[in-house]
Amino acid sequence: MRGKLNIFQRTMLQWNGLHPYNAVHVVRVPQPLEMNRLRLMINREMEQFGLTGFSLDKRKGAFQYQGGAVQNEIRMIPVDQGPQAALQKEMEAQLNAPFRDHGDIHPFRFFVIQEGGAFYLGLTYFHVVAGAESIILLLKHFVNKYMGQEPPGFRIPLDVYPKGYGALMPRSPQLVLQKFSSVPSMVRILRRSSRLPFHDFRDQSNGISVFSLSSDELQKLLRVGKHWRVTLNDLFLALLLQSLSPFALKRFSASRRRQMTVGSIVNIRRDLGIDSLKTFGLFLGSFVVSHGVPEGISTEQLSREIQQQTLKIKEERLYLATPVELWVGRLLLSCQSPEHQKSFFPKYYPLWGGITNMNLNPLWEQHDATRPIDYFRAVSTGPITPLVLSVTTVRDVVNIGLTFKKTVFSLSEIKGLISDFRNAINHLEVRP
Repeated sequence: MRGKLNIFQRTMLQWNGLHPYNAVHVVRVPQPLEMNRLRLMINREMEQFGLTGFSLDKRKGAFQYQGGAVQNEIRMIPVDQGPQAALQKEMEAQLNAPFRDHGDIHPFRFFVIQEGGAFYLGLTYFHVVAGAESIILLLKHFVNKYMGQEPPGFRIPLDVYPKGYGALMPRSPQLVLQKFSSVPSMVRILRRSSRLPFHDFRDQSNGISVFSLSSDELQKLLRVGKHWRVTLNDLFLALLLQSLSPFALKRFSASRRRQMTVGSIVNIRRDLGIDSLKTFGLFLGSFVVSHGVPEGISTEQLSREIQQQTLKIKEERLYLATPVELWVGRLLLSCQSPEHQKSFFPKYYPLWGGITNMNLNPLWEQHDATRPIDYFRAVSTGPITPLVLSVTTVRDVVNIGLTFKKTVFSLSEIKGLISDFRNAINHLEVRP
């Protein structure tokens, strides 16, 4: 049996030709490391799920899991400068390390980092094969098996060739019409969006900075969002725009490009009626919001005005018609020379950043408060955006992997952005 790549997978494969398009997830396992037992268990479970022998035919847009035995190696990462520094350094290295993108390939890489009586288990994957929810459930399965807990992450047999966008779109012609009717407004948004200061389009390398929001900070965000009647994602989009605004000051003197545009990834499994516990694959949508972010605007006002945009998108479910947008983007990008492909999106689709937001708690219940797991993730920026916040809520904290293009932002600038982001949260207040 063979599977057909959906439009998101085809697009990621195209992006991968410009720079590795990977994602990395890391779970902190509150138990001592037994390397041999961990390796044998992972290999056994991967074989049982049928996630071995992966073959990719780029020309036909097809893939296949051929099954069979697998011998995954798990790299032990040295911790000379401490576990946290080693974690961030290894995550960055993994995002920039390519996978083979044709023929027989192995789209998964594992690593571990020891921390006292616990360890970090990292899984880097070729993003074409899966979305974040599948990887979370896979790691949940591994960790629960390793720690002797239930329930496991997946059910067997696992569907590795699920139906996706192609099965949805024919039943929703009105969705396509709505998407096409929104094209003129999208064009206006992009023509008004300020462009980024790339130093060298040829340099697509990614840097990463990992930080966390405390329980108090998360509770404040939830409390403020409820009072303002905006979602947590709306708040994050507003905070991201505010933190990025100092890097786009030239827009205030521009005659036309005075807006800032950011994007958000949407997990659409529920919309498609997919049983996540039985399905391994990639099911994503996306949308963008744009705002001028004038000087002095409050986070409350900005969040509410962002919410006006996201509410319309959600009501019309425009994020489900992302394949239309991706199809056009793939066609236009393929018409560019290799030299111009890396500058295509910053010029014609200028995003300043993006957010991928996941709440781990509904997917991974933690019943043993004395041995909680922790979770971090990050994704390549790709050619379409210079910065991505991978936001993961786990227990009562939020872990954020901030990936950035080194040719756009320096590490010191990213540290300043994170400081502004957190300061904005600390200054949030609910007015009576």
